[in-house]
Amino acid sequence: METLEFQSEARQLLQLMIHSIYSNKDTFLRELVSNASDALDKLRLESFRDKDMKVDVDDLHIVIETDPAERTLTVRDNGIGMTREDVVRLIGTIAKSGTAEFLRQLKEQQSSTSSDLIGQFGIGFYSSFMVADKVTLVTKYPHAEKGVRWESTGESTYTIEDVDDAPQGTSVTLHLKPADDEDRLPDYTEPAKIREIVKRYSDFITWPVRLGGEEINSRKALWARPASEVTEEEYAEFYRHISHDWNAPLETIRMQAEGTFEYQALLFLPSQAPLDLFMRDSKRGVQLYVKRVFIMDDCAELMPEYLRFVKGVVDAADLSLNVSREILQQDRHIQLMRRRLVKKVLSSIKSLMSSRTEDYLKLWREVGAALKEGLLSDFDNRDAILEICSFASTHSESELTSLADYVSRMKEGQEHIYYMTGDSRTAVENSPHMEALRAKGYEVLILTDPIDEMWVDSVPSFDGKPFQSVAKGQVDLETEEEKSANEAKAAEFADLLSWMSTSLAEDVKEVRLSTRLTTSPACVVGDAHDITPTLEKMYKAMGQELPKIKRILELNPSHPLVEGLHKAFAAGERESLADTAELVYGLALLAEGGELADPSRFVKLVADRVQRTF
Repeated sequence: METLEFQSEARQLLQLMIHSIYSNKDTFLRELVSNASDALDKLRLESFRDKDMKVDVDDLHIVIETDPAERTLTVRDNGIGMTREDVVRLIGTIAKSGTAEFLRQLKEQQSSTSSDLIGQFGIGFYSSFMVADKVTLVTKYPHAEKGVRWESTGESTYTIEDVDDAPQGTSVTLHLKPADDEDRLPDYTEPAKIREIVKRYSDFITWPVRLGGEEINSRKALWARPASEVTEEEYAEFYRHISHDWNAPLETIRMQAEGTFEYQALLFLPSQAPLDLFMRDSKRGVQLYVKRVFIMDDCAELMPEYLRFVKGVVDAADLSLNVSREILQQDRHIQLMRRRLVKKVLSSIKSLMSSRTEDYLKLWREVGAALKEGLLSDFDNRDAILEICSFASTHSESELTSLADYVSRMKEGQEHIYYMTGDSRTAVENSPHMEALRAKGYEVLILTDPIDEMWVDSVPSFDGKPFQSVAKGQVDLETEEEKSANEAKAAEFADLLSWMSTSLAEDVKEVRLSTRLTTSPACVVGDAHDITPTLEKMYKAMGQELPKIKRILELNPSHPLVEGLHKAFAAGERESLADTAELVYGLALLAEGGELADPSRFVKLVADRVQRTF
């Protein structure tokens, strides 16, 4: 026998499980039954994949045994089991992401009204210590010569040893704490209590759950039952089981296809974004079954990455049980299913948008940034995705707008959907690029998600209206009268603009007069097809070196600083004007939140200029 110490976070978690007060401790049994069901799924799958595996799969089941005299409860399955290494890795430590965040939330929510966080982080085994003083686990993996016994009292250590006579599968024996009504701790050796918990939480489990030789769950897959026979609570509990999210789903989506290729789908939209939504190794939440036999979790072939927040199951009737991911990638039936599933999800979100606005907005705030990734990857559904997008805009300080609503408010003669990207709403609203549009009453979309920097250059238009950045290219807001006046100004300033273009040639590709400024002296804009400074920073942060991108400096001819610069140039004061031109460019760069190439030189130029005023 070997005695080992828990990994530090596991030790904290055990103590919190034991001492934290939850409104319902029954969930420990749900978690153990769920783990047992997963073990049976995996054994069935491995038996199809590995023909040399000598295991009995004719009567896969879960057994719950109670012993009132010894105060024990045992959950036993004849599933896949674990090796010694598996036991140490999965139970002695917590290798899953999110543990630290779980601990923080658990500490903050130790009240009778707080949400039960168990299950949210895939740590169901640990919930046993809410109701047990000691937990004993005996398990055997099919190819292992010996079984393994693990035992702990939930303190700082656990013991582990090999055993010769372990049967196939896993048994978890809980040495129960005394029943305590004040602590809301029922007597879990009572058969009636076990039946109640299994019926409430695990009735949908595919495998039989037996108590005293009697099967106590219906085993009818939720997605196979008529919708009229399934309650909202059953949907919610099934969602919690497959997603490890304790919140109820925001929306339930059912699909059934009949004909040459039959399948059923039960999908859920979350009310809260998964914690790993934007992690590199985030998983998609759709499970694949074939005739109610579990095939694989995280089936990427069924749902695109931008819909990775969708949880659920798809049960196909005509696939092989030993189907591989490589086969799925080539299977035309899978591709057809994927297209239909995606269209159904997008249409369901659109329905939410029109009929349950608050729920839609809740979903959008949680997963909208992921949804917009589809604008870059899913060309077939790009229009459908655009229809369900919402954005901040200058129309309202607090409410989001759809593109359809934006188009309905466009000014007479307006041809473009104007937008600006930036780090924050404040940065966008204070940008010099917004001045003329604000003065003329044009609405501008305010795009602050990192993904916005990428999709706006890939999506040409919506409803026939081209997208136009107010910080790139020429923004045509002029009347014919204004155009004539500006052409005259451009001729008047031509020599100055040519000289400044040469003087600042290291930094800018052109200096020209602006039609987008009203109060600022200058701004820096990109050509229509240039990448934005923010996107340039993102590429560099990922280690991608880009050639220097020169932008255009626009001057406001009516600003006193520019007027003074023009007069000094006309008077022949060229030597001192080079520093002034550099200052104007630096001010324009800072105004948009850009970075100066040589901050110390800019500070010196400002200090020298200020000193001359005294």
